[in-house]
Amino acid sequence: MTLLLVLAAPFLLLILGAAFTYLYAWTIERRFPPTGQFLDVEGCRLHYREEGPQGNPSHGTIVILHGASSNLVESMLGMGAALSQRYRVIAIDRPGHGWSDRKPGLAEAEPARQAELIAGALRQLNVRSAVIVGHSWSGTIVPHFALDHTDVAGAIVVLAGITTPWPGGTIGWYRRLIESWTSWLWFRTLAVPILLVLRPWMKKKTFWPQRPPKGIVTKGFIPLAFRPRAYEVNMQDFAVMYDGVLRQSGRYKEIRLPTLVIAGDADEIVWTDLHSRCFAREVPGAELILMPGIGHMPQYADQQTVLCAIEALAERTAPAALPKASLEASR
Repeated sequence: MTLLLVLAAPFLLLILGAAFTYLYAWTIERRFPPTGQFLDVEGCRLHYREEGPQGNPSHGTIVILHGASSNLVESMLGMGAALSQRYRVIAIDRPGHGWSDRKPGLAEAEPARQAELIAGALRQLNVRSAVIVGHSWSGTIVPHFALDHTDVAGAIVVLAGITTPWPGGTIGWYRRLIESWTSWLWFRTLAVPILLVLRPWMKKKTFWPQRPPKGIVTKGFIPLAFRPRAYEVNMQDFAVMYDGVLRQSGRYKEIRLPTLVIAGDADEIVWTDLHSRCFAREVPGAELILMPGIGHMPQYADQQTVLCAIEALAERTAPAALPKASLEASR
């Protein structure tokens, strides 16, 4: 009898984990529903939110792309809401994150592919000469707008972003693991319960050395990232990250759009000396703003500095102010 219990314990644990994961995801999706609209791009349903000045002409368009384990609500909270007082702001759930869909396979996680889908959405929204802001993981995406999608982009901003290959970064074993059936089972049984235990530590680490804003997890709809499929695509993003930046980094010297790089010199998530400094050196004419004592979330630690820098770039690169009617027609 004891032997049977020992043999059955792993299966029972998987069943309990799967039940908890399903119920947790069901609850989260009802607690944090979509806040924007949807577009179909190449069979992929992308969730976006658009806001702009009320009663006054827009000074241009700013597109905000979130980092890992995040979504467009957090983007609007950190930057979008304030910028929308003067600009047409479009925040997008990257493919597979928030309420956006993503097709199966690691190829769909590639930075170039995500940029392609997002650019397709922006074309449907009649976006031209936008300032494309990418935080953290989206730092791998925004260079593609300056290289391959200049019809929608007028400038790019890399905010504490991942841009550059690092020594020892090859993780072929991790790619193979993420593509295996073991990984599929893990994400749908035990991964989410364990991740929830680690969440307080992850939150503290992300904002360090600053303190996380009170209520950021709930206000930013962060629990959406702890659903099994969302967690899976997040890990797929990390699986392709190194190879993605390795391929694209050789093209950075071709970038001709105005480029702004913002980072804190105390960032323990994305190494500022490697990613931000190197990218700024590689891109001709790029401007680098280093924020002393600031960690991985400059948009919360010193929002005013970040917003002023983005607005200054937008004023230099955006087309003439759009009338309100144009904003409404593009929605």
